[in-house]
Amino acid sequence: MSFPAQIAILLVASLHVGFLVLEMFLWDQPTGRRVFGHSAEAARQTKVLAANQGLYNGFLAAGLFWSLARHDGDPAVATFFLGCVLIAGLYGAWSASRKILWVQALPAAIALGFLYAS
Repeated sequence: MSFPAQIAILLVASLHVGFLVLEMFLWDQPTGRRVFGHSAEAARQTKVLAANQGLYNGFLAAGLFWSLARHDGDPAVATFFLGCVLIAGLYGAWSASRKILWVQALPAAIALGFLYAS
């Protein structure tokens, strides 16, 4: 795996750790409400759903970190988790907010490009 691919995967994994924190711990706090544009009442009503979503983002990050920790040169794990991120980002952009296309799907697509260019 090339160094640019590793950096891109690290960036995508780090973004998902950030999503985990926002969704699991800051969803109903001023920072989380500002990022997601929710009222205090809406954030309170959806807090459990957001925490569940944050946990899934944590699993995506863990898989990407795992792909970086492997030293066998096989891109299968990275490909799988980046593919999951890309699909989730495309679905989120279609169903929730177009911003997700740029924040989640595009970084995953770029990382996949670096992965397979190496």
